[in-house]
Amino acid sequence: MIRNFQEARLILVEMMSVDQYLPILMLLVLGVLFGAGSLMMSALAAPRKRPTDAKLAPYECGIVPEVEPPQRFPVRFYLVAMIFVIFDIEVVFMYPFAVVFRQLGVFGLVEVLVFSVTVFGALLFLVSEGALSWGPVKHLVTGLPSRTSSSTILRIGADDDRAA
Repeated sequence: MIRNFQEARLILVEMMSVDQYLPILMLLVLGVLFGAGSLMMSALAAPRKRPTDAKLAPYECGIVPEVEPPQRFPVRFYLVAMIFVIFDIEVVFMYPFAVVFRQLGVFGLVEVLVFSVTVFGALLFLVSEGALSWGPVKHLVTGLPSRTSSSTILRIGADDDRAA
């Protein structure tokens, strides 16, 4: 029981400080429920059978492909993407400096110059290592005679027999 006004006030203050965390707790509970529900629904809605070889065969708009697709992107593609991201980040850091450069004075100018020289030096290093050299163009050649759906399925079956 509440005996006096002071106790009631203390209890109310304690409840108000806990009430501030209620939205965060609700968001956490909703996030956990959404994650668990997504995993449960994907397990319930997933197909139970393994796909057949015909379903795993390559298919492009009803046309049987004549050349093998490349297996993966070259590493140089990712290097160029990372260089792009690094220079995007540098530009993002230049905007706040441009807004307050007069207040920062010489110290701010020196800091931005050190940052820019470091990033530019990294670019020069990457260029000297050949990160932006894509090299000669490679042309894919057909490895097999013209393919049909049945020959593709037979070839996939042959690969499975050799692997076993």
